[in-house]
Amino acid sequence: MTEQSEPLEGTPLIAPSSTGHPLYDNVVEACRTVYDPEIPVNIYDLGLIYTIDISDENEVKVVMTLTAPGCPVAGDMPGWVAEAIEPLDGVKQVDVALTWEPQWGMDMMSDEARLELGFM
Repeated sequence: MTEQSEPLEGTPLIAPSSTGHPLYDNVVEACRTVYDPEIPVNIYDLGLIYTIDISDENEVKVVMTLTAPGCPVAGDMPGWVAEAIEPLDGVKQVDVALTWEPQWGMDMMSDEARLELGFM
């Protein structure tokens, strides 16, 4: 059995996204069409999408979280995200993974989301 080591100091908790990939902006817009039914802001601006990784073969991997582990749509929301991205031209495959590390916090919301929810 192998031992898991602690992350190196300075290692980001959230992997970087493929922002330079030609499909990136379309994938972000697709994520913005998905809403948590309890919050009137899309999941991208809520800060629930941590990483959008797009391979050279146009395979999209999304790492996301939820506002709380007990979220009633925890079993459904990754599918909603995949369903929003799959129809995009050029996308070959979509994989959506949930993570709880790092834990989501209100500081992850965009300014637009904070304004919409009355936090600004």
